[in-house]
Amino acid sequence: MSDPHPVLARQTEALELFGRRVHAIHDDQWEAATPCTAWSVRDLVRHLVSEQAWVPALVRDGATVDAVGDSLDGDLLGPDPVAAWEAVADASRAAFAEPGALDRTVHLSFGDLRADDYCAQLVTDLTVHTWDLSRAIGADEQLPEDLLSFAVREVTPHAAELERSGLFASPEEPPPGADVQTRLLCLVGRRP
Repeated sequence: MSDPHPVLARQTEALELFGRRVHAIHDDQWEAATPCTAWSVRDLVRHLVSEQAWVPALVRDGATVDAVGDSLDGDLLGPDPVAAWEAVADASRAAFAEPGALDRTVHLSFGDLRADDYCAQLVTDLTVHTWDLSRAIGADEQLPEDLLSFAVREVTPHAAELERSGLFASPEEPPPGADVQTRLLCLVGRRP
């Protein structure tokens, strides 16, 4: 069996890492603050569950955002947020792993994108939000070097656009000699 496509390997790693953090959330931590200033732990997990829930329709089915409509609106966490995460993570992984899936075109709200690029965006978001969740719940904040390097390569060309989107704080200048995790966090406006 051949090695998986590099983006699929990073996707699996990012989904599993975030999933371990979700499993580590204590009952009294769901309303805790996160580095995403407007989001609690529950809001952060809800965001990632929602993001992954779109993958089967967009990647496997070739649906447009308009065709999906409001079917994924609302609180997808339900009474068991951990189970909700596991279900969407499994479905996302399966959709991207289908033969030819990474070569498909995905129809997003801002335009069409190759599925491998869409997967890379999701991996980067998972990586950054794993750090956010780790900080919020007091888990180990050090992320794997391969995921960090992947995310830095993805974010660097788009750092200015991220700030203009209003979804990210202004990038910070990393200190001299900063490691790859600090560089990534500074690029996306985090204060490590």
